Amino acid sequence: MATDYYAVLGVRRDASQDEIKKAFRRLARELHPDVNPDPKTQERFKEINAAYEVLSDAQKKQVYDLGGDPLSQSGGAGAGGFGQGGFGNFSDIMDAFFGTSSQRGPRSRTRRGQDAMIRLEIDLSEATFGTTKDIQVDTAVVCTTCSGEGAAPGTSAQTCDMCRGRGEVSQVTRSFLGQVMTSRPCPQCQGFGTVVPTPCPECAGDGRIRSRRTLTVKIPAGVDNGTRIQLAGEGEVGPGGGPAGDLYVEIHELPHAVFQRRGDDLHCTVTIPMTAAALGTKVPLETLDGLEEVDIRPGTQSGQSVPLHGRGITHLRGGGRGDLIVHVEVTTPMKLDPEQERLLRELAELRGEERPTGQFQPGQQGLFSRLKDAFNGR
Repeated sequence: MATDYYAVLGVRRDASQDEIKKAFRRLARELHPDVNPDPKTQERFKEINAAYEVLSDAQKKQVYDLGGDPLSQSGGAGAGGFGQGGFGNFSDIMDAFFGTSSQRGPRSRTRRGQDAMIRLEIDLSEATFGTTKDIQVDTAVVCTTCSGEGAAPGTSAQTCDMCRGRGEVSQVTRSFLGQVMTSRPCPQCQGFGTVVPTPCPECAGDGRIRSRRTLTVKIPAGVDNGTRIQLAGEGEVGPGGGPAGDLYVEIHELPHAVFQRRGDDLHCTVTIPMTAAALGTKVPLETLDGLEEVDIRPGTQSGQSVPLHGRGITHLRGGGRGDLIVHVEVTTPMKLDPEQERLLRELAELRGEERPTGQFQPGQQGLFSRLKDAFNGR
C-alpha cells in the first residue's frame, strides 16, 4: 500500500492502542481545520483520521498489516471523509480538544432531594436554657403506593424502544470534515432510558408525595437570632424516591418585655428616685432565674450600672453564662408640696447647696475635632 499509516501518526508498528490514541490526539489538536485553515493542513488532517480509523480498529488493523486495504469497503476515509466508521472516532476528536467524551448515557430517575428550611420562634428563657420543640413540616416523602418507583402497583418501568435504553438518540449530518454525529436526550424517555407506561395514580409517576409530619427538635442553650440547626435527611425526598435533603431550623428569638440581649449579656434599666439613690436601697427584680434583689449603694449616680454575674445567656460554645447588667436611672421630682419643699431646702442648707455654682466641663468633641487634636499632639 502507498500510505504508511504508522508513519502518518508517527508511531512504531508495535505501538499499543494507548500510544496510537495519544498520537492521534496530539496531531488532531495541531492540524484541526478550526485551528489551522491551511488547505495542505486539511489534507494532512484527513490523512491522520484515515490512519487512526484503521489502526484503532482491530479488524481493520489486521487487514492493513496483512497488506490489504481496510478502507476499500467502508467508503474510503482517505478519499474525502472519515468514512462510514470514521465518526466512531468523533468522540476521540472531541476528547482531544475538550478532554471529554460526547457519550452521556441514561440518567438516573433517582436524585437527591432539596434542602428545606423552617423558621422557629422561641422566647428569651428558652434561648438561655435550651428546650425541646415539636414542629410541623410539609415536605415531599416517598410515595407509599409505589415505594418511590413511580409505576402503578403490578407494573414496572420498561426499556425505551426509541433509544433502546441509552437515554439519547444520535443523528448523522455531513460537514466539510465528513460525517458528524450529534447526540441529544431521547425525546420519548427524556434521557432516562426507560419509560413508565402506567404511572402510579398516587404520585403521578414522581415517586414522592407531599405530607405533613411532626418532628421533635432539641434547641441547645445559647442559640441566637439566625442560628440554624441542621436535621440531616429530614428535608425533601428526591424524585424517584431519592435520598432526602436536610432540614434547617432557623431560630428567631422573640423580644423580651424587660431584658435586651447583647451577645450573651442581658441589659435592663431600673428607675429610682433621687432619695433612694442618695440613701441606697434594694430593688426586687424578676430575672430568668427567679426573683433577686438589686443592691443600689448609697450615692449611686444616674447612668451607673450594677452587674449580676452569671445571670445572662448560656454560652453556646463552652460553659458558663453571660452577665445581667442593670442600668440605674435616677429621677428628680418635678412637683413638690410645701412640706416637701421645706424639708428639701433644709437639706440643701445643711449641705451648703443653697446656691451651687456647678461644675462645668468641656462638651463632647466631634470625630473630626478629636482627629485634629490627635494630629496636633494635644
